[in-house]
Amino acid sequence: MEQREVAALYELFSKLSMWMIPAIIVFIPLYAALRRRMPVYETFVEGAKDGFGTAISIIPHLVGMMVAISMFRASGAMELMLSAVRPAFDWLGIPSEVLPLGVLRPLTGAGSLAFTADLIGTYGPDSMIGRIASTIQGSTDTTFYVLTVYFGAVAVRKTKYALKVGLFSDIVGFFAAIFICLYIFG
Repeated sequence: MEQREVAALYELFSKLSMWMIPAIIVFIPLYAALRRRMPVYETFVEGAKDGFGTAISIIPHLVGMMVAISMFRASGAMELMLSAVRPAFDWLGIPSEVLPLGVLRPLTGAGSLAFTADLIGTYGPDSMIGRIASTIQGSTDTTFYVLTVYFGAVAVRKTKYALKVGLFSDIVGFFAAIFICLYIFG
């Protein structure tokens, strides 16, 4: 494929992707109203009422999680844990600046995003640290948030296996992001 054809395809897909979300947002209510004959506005209002009740029921879980995260960071436990594994990271050639992100990401989405933004602001988006932080941000999940909020909202109490699988997935995503970035960009 020639360079011109690639540029034309790229421009076409860029324009399509720019209009795809608004098109979906318009299409779904129109389809429901015209094809399915559903009362779209009334259904939306009923869903919003249910959502409000759900939001009220998860507030205690969110407050508990935020307090636990704050205590973990303020007590110095996070820094103690990081200082214990930092030599191994240095020996493997992994930038130790991304290590706190691996700890924060399963705990808090907003905190890990703020830390990622700080790393990108400090080292730049095209630096190895910026690339690794961005990849970690996209390769891992906020496991404790998911367990706290979603499982709390539907009253799931037995989260032992979900916690193990979620944290294992976070660890795999963390190290995979690091090694893939080091392989591709290193």
